[in-house]
Order: sequence, then C-alpha cells, then structure tokens
Amino acid sequence: MVTPSIKKEPVDRWIIDPMKRFLSNSTMSGIVLFSSALLAIILSNSPWADDFHHLWEINVSVGFHDWQLSKSLHHWINDGLMAVFFFVVGLELKREIISGELSNPRAALLPIVAAIGGMLVPALIYLIFNPSGEVSGGWGIPMATDIAFALGILYLLGDKVPVSLKIFLTALAIADDLGAVLVIAFFYTSDINMISLITGAGFLLVLVVANRIGVSNTLFYGIVGIGGLWLAFLMSGVHATIAAVLAAFTIPARVKYSESIYDKKLTDLLAQFRNARPNNSPTVTTEQLHILEKIRYVSKKALTPLQRLEHSMHPLVAFIIMPLFALANAGITLSANSLSLLTSSITMGVFFGLLIGKVTGVVGFVTIITKLKWAELPKDFTRRHLLGAGFLAGIGFTMSLFISNLAFEQKIYVEEAKMGILLASVVAGLIGYYIIKTAKKPGSLKG
Repeated sequence: MVTPSIKKEPVDRWIIDPMKRFLSNSTMSGIVLFSSALLAIILSNSPWADDFHHLWEINVSVGFHDWQLSKSLHHWINDGLMAVFFFVVGLELKREIISGELSNPRAALLPIVAAIGGMLVPALIYLIFNPSGEVSGGWGIPMATDIAFALGILYLLGDKVPVSLKIFLTALAIADDLGAVLVIAFFYTSDINMISLITGAGFLLVLVVANRIGVSNTLFYGIVGIGGLWLAFLMSGVHATIAAVLAAFTIPARVKYSESIYDKKLTDLLAQFRNARPNNSPTVTTEQLHILEKIRYVSKKALTPLQRLEHSMHPLVAFIIMPLFALANAGITLSANSLSLLTSSITMGVFFGLLIGKVTGVVGFVTIITKLKWAELPKDFTRRHLLGAGFLAGIGFTMSLFISNLAFEQKIYVEEAKMGILLASVVAGLIGYYIIKTAKKPGSLKG
C-alpha cells in the first residue's frame, strides 16, 4: 500500500516547518541566550548605553483603582518572568523525580553526588576570597549550572558525545537547579510577612487538594498558582520564584487514559473515521468532524497535564524569557576601571568558584563514590568525559546572574559578580568543549 504524499503549502515549507525545526533544536536556545548576553554587553558599551540602562528602570504598574503593584521593568523580568522559568524548572524536576533520571535512586546517585560536590566546593572557594562582611553573601553565586548553555555545547558536539554523558549532565543540572532553588528559599529571602506567607500556604493547599481529587484543568492551576500562590509569596518576602516551583509540583502527573485504553479508543475512532462517508471536498463532513474531535479529546487525556505544560512552555522560556533576562542582566560597562573589577575579591571568588570549584567538586565527589563502589561510571563514559562535564557545569550564567541580584544590594558588587560569571562561563565552556571533542569515541578503551 502506497502512503499518499502530503502536499505542503508555501507557508508551511518556508515559515512554519523551519520555525518548528528551530524551536525543537536543543542547540538553538543556547545560541539565542549567548547572543542576548553579547548584545547586552555591546549595548552597555555603545553610545546608547544610558538609554539601554534606563529602559529597565521604567516603572510598570499592574492593578486597578487603589490597588496596584508597581515595579521597574527589571523587577518584573526578575520576579515575574523568571517565575515562569522556575515553574518550568519545577515541572522538569517533578518529571525527572517521577519517571526520569532521578527516579531510580541508584542511577540517580552519581549525578546527585556530582551536583552536591559542584555546589559545595564553589561556595567554599568563594568564601576563601570573601570570608566576611557583605561580600560573603555571594557564596551562592558560583553554585549554579546553566543547563541551556551546557547542553547546547554538548549537542554542538554531535555524535562525539555518548548518550550517557548527556543523561549525566542533564541529571546533574536538574539536581543542581533543585539545590539552587533551596538555597534561594533558605538563604536569599528577605523579612517575612507571616500573613502573606500563610495566605500563600492556603493557596498551595488548594492546589494540592485539587491534584489529589483529580482536577486536571491547567487553567485552574494557572489562576490559583499565579493569582494566589505567586502573588502571596511576592508580598510575603519569600522569593516569588519559590512559589513557581511549588506550584509546578502540584501539577498532576497522571493520565486519564492509560496506554492500553488509549490504544483501544484510538483504534476504534480511526476505524470509524475510515468507515465515515467522505464528501470528496477539502472540508470534512459533520460525522468526520465529531470523530476528529473525539480523537483530539482522547489524545489529550492520554498525556499528563505536567508534560503538556512543560512541552508547551519550553519554547516560551528558552526563546523569550531567558534571552530577555540575559538582555536585562548581562550588560556590563567596560572602562578603565574594569581592571579593578577583575581583581576584586567578588570577581575572583565567582570566577575561580565556577571554573575551578565546579570541576573539582564534580570530578572529586564522583571519584570518591566510584572508588567506594557506591556507583560506577557508564561503560561508554570515560574519565575525560567526566572532566569535560565538570567544566561544562562551570557555566553558571542564568541562575548565577539571578542569585547575584539577590545576594547584593550595592550595584558595584553585582557588576563584579557579573564579570566573574561571564568570564568563567566563557572559559569553562571553551575548555569543556575542547576536552569532550578530543575525548576517545564511545566504545573505545577508557582514558
């Protein structure tokens, strides 16, 4: 039986299909993110630098009559749009814990221990450079790994990268994200308004109960999660991004129709569609339309709300929110005083924390647990691959920039942290890329 060819319209061939390929390409999000950061640095050192910096200070108000929430555009991006980023991070975390790389305790041990080492050692190195005073509060900055950049570099390497390395680095970055969320929650939270916090806890309870009784409408979770939980946390003093992660964990990960039920229903509906009398025109008949609606309904019920949301929101986060965050936060003005930024204790602590601390923590902790026989490296995963992954974990960028804004109030300290983050991320990325590119191919003897 010959499968009929599908005729594509020019708009599909020239616009829609290329756009789909672009959005589904794992490398593209890293390239767009890097381009946004580079653009921010260029604009910050251009004749339009003042206008560029003032843009982010424009006040934007949301509300009505006497009740309004007014913040600068910079704050809306960092507290509002980044909450969407953390929401997707929460969805990924829940999926990985339920059925992904973090679901099997023994398999998850290697990347989790690597993530712990990759957080503790950088923090300690930072504190060596900044042992006391306000500057010591930046110890959380070099603890983070930017999953978009790190995985983007891996995918640029193509078949030189064993699948186990991609899985290891993904699980490490996700465990690292969880660690960063906990650090923000416990150590970078301002004075707490207990009334708002209790109100937020009430909304969280509503979401948990809704999950337990089988509510799967994502619009309901969006309204209660944003209009209730996020807003209450924003006003409580606990950073609002934590509300986003908590809301994500309440999204149902159950399906209404199991695979077997879905298969049976879809088979029946396809048989009905084949037997329906066609009208031999571009439009379908009323009978066919009803069958197609049922197919769409059962297909939706065969997918968890968690995966539907994660899949639909990923392009928004990867190609709009994260690049916009980079544009608003990565700008650093280079001048005659930039040399003093390079030699500041904050810059040095962040730079060496990310570049040396990450690789030392990741490789060191993994070496310890493999020597103790608590875990073992995958067969196609060499020590050189581990070293390369350690350097790629030193790409802090998005989360590090985010934490630097929470850690410091003085602008000069934030600028110094940015310098360390950007330099370390570039150097770590280049070294990690070279190490993995020159590693032995999967299947060869371990090196």
